[in-house]
Amino acid sequence: MNEPRLRIATYNLQKCVGLDMRRRPDRSLQVINALKADLVVLQEVDKRLPPRPAALPHDLVERDGWQILPFGAPGGSLGWHGNAMLARPSLTVRQTRHVELPGLEPRGAVMADLETCLGPLRVVGVHLGLVRRYRLLQMKAVMRAVARSEAMPLVLAGDFNEWRPPAALRDAAGDVEFAPTPASYPALRPVGRLDRIAHCAQLDVAAIGVHRAKPAHIASDHLPVWADVTRHP
Repeated sequence: MNEPRLRIATYNLQKCVGLDMRRRPDRSLQVINALKADLVVLQEVDKRLPPRPAALPHDLVERDGWQILPFGAPGGSLGWHGNAMLARPSLTVRQTRHVELPGLEPRGAVMADLETCLGPLRVVGVHLGLVRRYRLLQMKAVMRAVARSEAMPLVLAGDFNEWRPPAALRDAAGDVEFAPTPASYPALRPVGRLDRIAHCAQLDVAAIGVHRAKPAHIASDHLPVWADVTRHP
């Protein structure tokens, strides 16, 4: 019998502005759809200036059959501090929360409790800061928020902005294991493993990859990363 798998992806959209300097949300959504993911964790999904309207329009996303998890403002931002999640209808959303993060610039994480083919699952989407000291503080803040919530299997996904091997992030994240994600930045010639997926001991990663197919090479300065997650036997 084949074990249930849940494909989770993470993608920094760069506000849907590609390397050709064109804002093409249709192109960004083309890349998202090509991932064949059950859940996509997004960063830089809204425009920068208040009221931070969605760079990826709601109607475009919903037309392609995605649930938009309610982190943003109705009719306005798609996410919170640029962080969002899209889910296929097979997933049931139980609860969503914002997590305030410390730092020199406004940062936040988003947390969703879901019913999935793997059972209950918590997914946290992050976009950590550029300064390493604050990245570690932010990672600890995320894990404190997780610890204050009902216990369930956990996946972390997002742009961790960490160029080095994630040893320090592992220390800050406790028992969470970082999957061996491929390099995803910069998109044209990836050398940095900034975009990562991590999981608790109750879960395994059966397969992992970076999506290089056109137009991902030009749709953003990051390539999307995906992982097929299973329950640990």
